[in-house]
Amino acid sequence: MQLLGNILIDGLTYGMVLFIIAVGMSITLGLMRFINLAHGAFAMIGGYLTAALTREWDWSFFVALPLALVVTALVGAVLEALILRHLYRRSELDQVLFTFGLTYVLIATINAIAGPQVQLIALPAALTASVDLGFRVIPVQRIVVVLVGIAVALLSAQVIGKTRFGVWLRAAVDHPATAATLGIPIRVVQCATFAFGAGLAALGGVLGAELMPLEPYYALKYLVLVLVVVAVGGMGSLMGALAAAVLLGMLETATNYFTEGWGSIAFFVAMALLLVWRPNGLLRR
Repeated sequence: MQLLGNILIDGLTYGMVLFIIAVGMSITLGLMRFINLAHGAFAMIGGYLTAALTREWDWSFFVALPLALVVTALVGAVLEALILRHLYRRSELDQVLFTFGLTYVLIATINAIAGPQVQLIALPAALTASVDLGFRVIPVQRIVVVLVGIAVALLSAQVIGKTRFGVWLRAAVDHPATAATLGIPIRVVQCATFAFGAGLAALGGVLGAELMPLEPYYALKYLVLVLVVVAVGGMGSLMGALAAAVLLGMLETATNYFTEGWGSIAFFVAMALLLVWRPNGLLRR
C-alpha cells in the first residue's frame, strides 16, 4: 500500500509538470497549427530567470516567479510578432527547421550567460516544509505542483472553450479572411495566444525544476517528452494532454520503482501502443 501511494504521488507530480509545459504546445500546435519546437526553450528561460532572481539577487520566490512568467511571455510575444508570424503560412518543414534552429540559438545564449552547470531555484520555507500523509512525508512544493496543474487545466479549458477569445482564436485559424471582415483582431489573438503558451511553459519549467533539472540542454532534453504528451493526448485537446501526461508520468514512475533504467523505455513503448490504438490521440475531437 505504501509503495502504491509513493507511485501515485511521484507519478502525479511528474505528470502535472509535463502537462503544464505541454499545454502551451498543445494550443499552438493543435489550435494555431504552428509547429514550435522551441517551446521547451520558454520553460528553460522561465526557470533560469527564477533561479537567477532568487539565488543571485536574493529576490522572494513569490516575486521572482510572476516576473519570470511575464518576461518569458513577453519574449514569446516579441518573437511571434517579429519572426514567427511569417512562418504561419509556410510549410511544416520550414516551421520545424526554423524553430529547431532557434532552440539551438537560445541554448547557446543561456550557456554563454549562465554556464553549463545546473541552476537551482531557492524555494521559500513555505514550499520546502513537509506534510505527513501517514505513509510518507512529502514537500509542500509537490502538492502545489498538482494543484497548479489542475488550475491550469481548468483555466485553459475555460478560456479556449467558453470565452469570446477562444471563439476568436478558432475563427482566426479556420477562416482568417472572414474573421478579419467581422472585426476580429487576428494578429492580437495570435500573439496573445503564443505569449500565453510561453508563459505556461515557463511556469512548468519553474515548478518542475526539482524533477527536470535546469541546464543548458533542457530545451532539447525534454522536448520529446512534451511532444509525446501532445501527440498521445490529441493535438488541441487540453484534457487529452492532461490525461496523457498523468498516464505516462505514472507509468514511467512505476517502472522506475520496480526496475532500474527502464522507465524511459516504458514511456515510449506506451506512447507507441497508445498511438496505434488511438492514432489521433486519446481525446482528440
